[in-house]
Amino acid sequence: MIRSPEELVPVFDDLGYVVDDDLATVMYLMLRLEKPLLLEGNPGVGKTEIARILSAYLDSDLIRLQCYEGLDVNNSIYEWNYQKQLLSIKMQEQTNLSVHEKEDIIFSEDYLLKRPLLQAITSEKPVVLLIDEIDRADEEFEAFLLELLSAYQISIPEIGTIRAKHKPMVILTSNRTRELSDALRRRCLYHWVPYPDAEKELQIIRKHIPDIEISLARTIAEHVHEMRNLKLDKMPGIAETIDWAEGIIALGGELDDETFKRSLSCLLKSVHDIETVTEAFPSHS
Repeated sequence: MIRSPEELVPVFDDLGYVVDDDLATVMYLMLRLEKPLLLEGNPGVGKTEIARILSAYLDSDLIRLQCYEGLDVNNSIYEWNYQKQLLSIKMQEQTNLSVHEKEDIIFSEDYLLKRPLLQAITSEKPVVLLIDEIDRADEEFEAFLLELLSAYQISIPEIGTIRAKHKPMVILTSNRTRELSDALRRRCLYHWVPYPDAEKELQIIRKHIPDIEISLARTIAEHVHEMRNLKLDKMPGIAETIDWAEGIIALGGELDDETFKRSLSCLLKSVHDIETVTEAFPSHS
């Protein structure tokens, strides 16, 4: 059993995730208090990966709900298997069951199609539930989550209240494209995930590409750190940094002017950003 936040740092490191003291502390509190954790930060800083690492640490399944505009109960919690219900009704036509008895049959858990939220609370073993990019969902959808996050139960009108067999460990992520409700925030621990500084990004590169020359990895980390201070359409995330490092290695492993120019497509995702970076790094243009 982990007894302090400091003990989580090497554990997560062994699982392939470089965690700082602040994140280790909030993860420790999440595990001890069994409360949901809201992670906010820019796209590409590794919020989703934290849930994957947590599931690996707990040796639990990861259930992911990807949020989007228009997400509703049918796609997030449950819907009825109408075809199976119709077949059951057809088979019961010649029985002596009352209408109430027939309704009890077709509106039972056997006829539910479980979506991620219901899967998480009815799982036979504890799981990690990732509610990814909650800020992309409509504000109304947040109301569906409040009962789950406070009481770990879901109410289905035809059945009643289904309570969690095992309390899931819940991580919500947000890119902060809109402000989340106070009611949702009150139910969660909170952590802002920033872009890594150059030294931490160096550690991340070496974690993912162990054979990379340290001088090349350091140059890449420092360049990316400088680029994030430019006015780019899309700031490069950690995954793009790793792609860039792998691209440079694939092109020979030397970050000379030609390789810099040819490999930028691994890191930047618009012509404007490529032009901006090329102008900002004249020695590589």
